[in-house]
Amino acid sequence: MGSIYRKRVTKPLPMGAEFSFRKTRKGTEKVARWKNSKGKPCSAPVQIGKDGSERVLLISSTYTAKYRDAQGTIREVPTGCRTEEAARAVLAQLQERADRVRSGLRSRAEDAVVDHLAVPLQAHLDSYLAHQTAKQVSKARIKNNRSQLSRIQAECDWKSLADLKGTDLERWLTTQRTSGMGAATLNGYREAWVAFANWAVLESRLLSNPFTRVPKADVKADPRRKRRSLTEQELIRLLEVARTRPLNEAKTVRRGKRIGKTLANLSDSSRIRLERLGRERALIYKTLVLTGLRKGELASLTVGQLHLDTGLPYLELSAADEKNRNGSQIPLREDLAADLASWVQELREKHEQKANRAKNANCLPFQPTPPISELPANTPLLNVPAGLVRILDRDLVAAGLARWVKINGKRSIDKRDERGRTIDVHALRHTFGTLLSKGGVAPRTAQAAMRHSSIDLTMNVYTDPKLLDVQGALDALPALPLTSPPVQQNQNLATGTDGFTPHSEHPSKFGCTPVAPTAGQMSPKLSPAVNLGSLTAGNENLTDIAVSGITVNEIRPLSHTDNGRHKVGATGFEPATSTSRT
Repeated sequence: MGSIYRKRVTKPLPMGAEFSFRKTRKGTEKVARWKNSKGKPCSAPVQIGKDGSERVLLISSTYTAKYRDAQGTIREVPTGCRTEEAARAVLAQLQERADRVRSGLRSRAEDAVVDHLAVPLQAHLDSYLAHQTAKQVSKARIKNNRSQLSRIQAECDWKSLADLKGTDLERWLTTQRTSGMGAATLNGYREAWVAFANWAVLESRLLSNPFTRVPKADVKADPRRKRRSLTEQELIRLLEVARTRPLNEAKTVRRGKRIGKTLANLSDSSRIRLERLGRERALIYKTLVLTGLRKGELASLTVGQLHLDTGLPYLELSAADEKNRNGSQIPLREDLAADLASWVQELREKHEQKANRAKNANCLPFQPTPPISELPANTPLLNVPAGLVRILDRDLVAAGLARWVKINGKRSIDKRDERGRTIDVHALRHTFGTLLSKGGVAPRTAQAAMRHSSIDLTMNVYTDPKLLDVQGALDALPALPLTSPPVQQNQNLATGTDGFTPHSEHPSKFGCTPVAPTAGQMSPKLSPAVNLGSLTAGNENLTDIAVSGITVNEIRPLSHTDNGRHKVGATGFEPATSTSRT
């Protein structure tokens, strides 16, 4: 049998409490009186704690149910009820639930889910996001998941796990598709809730995932952003523009009679700074194209992750900074390794100049100067700006790969080609994959270089077929003439065939070697496995051929079976079935 009761707890005396005494059936008791944070007067009896200090005894205003669950464990569950009648009703429900599990009417898994159904859905979402943080999921992904989950929760009015329904999510996705949301974005919202429900099932908070049957949107039928790869000539122009544009724009006159001309005067320090900025920007583009790194991965690299002293130079990408969280070693071309080495040397010289200025400012005359510190290993290799997308857009315009247009009265940059494909920072990774295929790199090697889990992603998504030399690949196919080569008629075969001799001058054209000797010569045994089917081309007189299974110098009378007429099929002679003598 279960029971209900009000919990009693002791707490330290409140600040400013006043004491009084009152009579009870057990005698005189000390009472403390005070006001809580809301200004409401409170009172409670005073007791002596285990440590000998005075504490106030507080009695809960709600009842707690105590019962034995299906596993035989005694549990105490707050009922939240202020009346004894309501608390006993909750106790009866708890005992009935335990009885159903003991009798087999409900499984333990179903019983475990019941505890989570009444918990607010937001508490489950917070636990799920905390789980992602513990798994070291990227902050950007966690932020996106929080936004996607919160939006659908609010618009579908889901309050608890019991409210989650696949039909509600499907209806919301259909409404957003009608409003113009792209297929890839719709799939992102769907995947966020599918992943959350999978986690809830693993945590025994749900029995099954209610969103598994919600269909995905067809991304191929509704592509919103199709990237294209850059050609080699376009890359050369882009790198040249990226290197020179910062200095040229600073020298361009913005107003007055000489507007638009590169005649502005710059100080030497400004010229050096702008030239260095241009070199860094061009090196960023080149590194992205020749390594296939993503923008965030390149931004995370430090000087200590660049290894140039080994036989094969490479970049060491940390697992925490990589998309698939594996960690990789990115090999470098020799020219790119040389450019990065030169750039690190510039960083080292800049660091030394800064250290010298600090040393000269802090050191007194005739005092020995400390040695210049080395370049710290955690120094960023390249300063990848947060607005690299906007910078690339303007570099594309300057390189003639994009143009300014007006849309609804506002200026914007049009980067789409005749097929509707565009160029952005991630398109440089597409260019890397396309250049690998164009250079004849094996698909499996290209997949490893791209660090993809699927070769289909490498070949179909990150390879631009427009830039591949398909016409040149067709030249590797064999020539197939429609006319047959002339065939000369020579002496008959010594085996008694009628009017046919293999071509002796060019036996390779027919896939076999000459097998007929001249008159009076010994002939080797003719194997029935020799394929002579190709010899029938251009020889209309060749209809039936009989082949003996004995050597020519062992001439013996042939049986009717040996000398029978056999049809020549597409694969050659039918083998002899008998060599017995009549």
